[in-house]
Amino acid sequence: MSAVQAVLFDRDGTLVEDVPYNGDPGRVRPMPGAAEALALLRERGVAVGVVSNQSGIARGLLTRAEVDAVNARVEELLGPFDVWEICPHGPDDGCRCRKPAPGLVEAAVGRLGVPADRCVVIGDIGADVEAARRAGARAVLVPTPVTRAEEVDAAPVVAPDLTAAVRLVVAYLDCVGQTVGAGRPA
Repeated sequence: MSAVQAVLFDRDGTLVEDVPYNGDPGRVRPMPGAAEALALLRERGVAVGVVSNQSGIARGLLTRAEVDAVNARVEELLGPFDVWEICPHGPDDGCRCRKPAPGLVEAAVGRLGVPADRCVVIGDIGADVEAARRAGARAVLVPTPVTRAEEVDAAPVVAPDLTAAVRLVVAYLDCVGQTVGAGRPA
């Protein structure tokens, strides 16, 4: 198994509280431990990114500018991310980017120059885990009240919260004794 070079996070319900179709930066609230978890990865040179379905754009409930403003607020609160990949499509659009399809993960690792098998996706629902699997990345599920029991049962790795999920990644890096540079092979 190779060292982790990148961790991609789902946005809503994972990094920040899930506010359905949020277009208001003032409503962004980080999940408990999010800033500390990201700091642990950044200190080790692990690239961090966000992969997020934003079907509110396709549904006419949000504009891309509103989504970008919310994402900017996430960065104000949690620090800069190395990559953002957003799917603006609806569930019936048949796109390749909407999770559980692998497109967002593939695009993010491509932009980072990181092989998919050196990436971990952390999310709160089965679609996040499935997108990682289809892209060839690893996944950690962090259940929330919206996570279905069958999603928890099917996940390869489950952590009780975001901090614990990132500590699993960091423990692996410490175990293999490697520090990696974002986007560069170890």
